[in-house]
Amino acid sequence: MSMHWQSFERDAPQEEPIVITATPWKWIDPKTTPPREFLYGKHYIRQFVSAGFGAPGGGKSSKRMVEAVAMASGRALLGVGPIKRLKVWYWNGEDPQEETDRRLAAICLHYGITPEEIEGQLFTDSGRDTPIVMAEQSKTGTMIAEPMADALKAAIKTTGIDVMTIDPFVSCHRVAENDNPAIDAVAKKFADIANATNCSFNLEHHIRKTNGNEATVDDGRGASSLVGAARSIEVLNKMAPAEAAKLGVDQHWRYFSVDDGKANMAPLGERRWFKLESVSLGNGTGFYPEGDNVGVVTAWKPPDHTEGVTGADFDRCASAIRAGRWKESIQAKDWAGKPVAKALGLDLDSKADKAKVKGLLDFWIRAGSLVVVEEKDEHREMKKFVKVAADE
Repeated sequence: MSMHWQSFERDAPQEEPIVITATPWKWIDPKTTPPREFLYGKHYIRQFVSAGFGAPGGGKSSKRMVEAVAMASGRALLGVGPIKRLKVWYWNGEDPQEETDRRLAAICLHYGITPEEIEGQLFTDSGRDTPIVMAEQSKTGTMIAEPMADALKAAIKTTGIDVMTIDPFVSCHRVAENDNPAIDAVAKKFADIANATNCSFNLEHHIRKTNGNEATVDDGRGASSLVGAARSIEVLNKMAPAEAAKLGVDQHWRYFSVDDGKANMAPLGERRWFKLESVSLGNGTGFYPEGDNVGVVTAWKPPDHTEGVTGADFDRCASAIRAGRWKESIQAKDWAGKPVAKALGLDLDSKADKAKVKGLLDFWIRAGSLVVVEEKDEHREMKKFVKVAADE
C-alpha cells in the first residue's frame, strides 16, 4: 500500500495561526485518583513506554521472551507474577519467525508450560514478515508513518493486547540514531499509541561499547531522548570474569544482572540476577543429530557466603588464624584463607569454596571480628596480616 507520512520538519512554515489555551486544574480528591496500572513488576505500565538497555547477545531478548510467557500464562517464572493473565505481543525486527518459535518452545519446555496456558494470550511476529517502520528521515525532517501507527492501534485494540515489546528499537524506524528530535518523535508516537490503546510498550535498545565498564542508563546507543521518553528503563549488564571469580561461578557469560536505570513511577529496585540455562529441543535430524540447544533465562541468586556459618564456626577459624601468621593477600602462600578453609572443611581448589572463604574473610573484616594490620614479615618487609580483633 502507499504510505502517507506526518512530517516533523524543523523549519516548516505555518499556514494557519495556532491557538493554545491553558487548562485550569480542578482539585481531585487523592483517594478517588485511579492508581497507576503496573502490569508486571514496576516496568510494564499501561499507557506508557518503557525500555530495556543492554549489549547484543547479553540475554535481554531471552529475558523479554520469558517475561512474555510469564505474563501470558499468569505464572511467576522469574519470581514476578503479572497482575492477571495478559495478552502479550512480542515483535522481533531481526530474527525470522522460526527462530522466535525455537526460543519460545525452549522456554515452554523448560518451565513446563502447556499449550492451554498461553493459547490466545501470546502473539509473535517477525519484522521480516510484518515490518513495522514508524518513521523515516527525509531531506525536510522526520516523517512519522501515520497509517502504520493507525494500523498498529487497530491491531492492538482488536486483539486486546495489554503489552507489546519492540525488539530491537532500531528495527522499527529509519531515522538517525543520534538525532534527538527524530528519536523523540518516534518514542512519543509509541507513547501516543500506548495511551490510545491502554497498552504498555517496551522498547529494547542496544548500548554503545563501554570498554569493560558497567553500563548505565546513559550508555544507550545514539540519542538520549529515548531516556526522556521512557518512564521505566532497565539496564542489563553481563557478569564480568572478575565478578564470577568473586562469586565462585563458572561460565560467567551465562549470567547477567538487571538494574533499574530509571524509574519515574516507582522507587528504584534492587539489582536482580539471571542465568541462561541451555535447553535441548530434542529436534535432531540426520544432518543435525544433536539438534538445537537454546538459552532460556532463569532467575538466579548469588551465593551468600555467610549462609550456614555459625558463631562456633568463626571461633574455630579464629583459633586457626591465631596458630600462625597469615597474610591478607589471596596471592600469598600464607594467605589467611588457608586456616579458614581447613577449619571449615572447604577445598580451596574449588572455585565455589575459595570464593566462600574469601567472602567470609571480607565479611568478618567489615564486621570488625578480624582486623588487618601492617607488620614486617620474615624478610623484614611491611605486609598486611589478618589478626583476630579480640587479640589486638
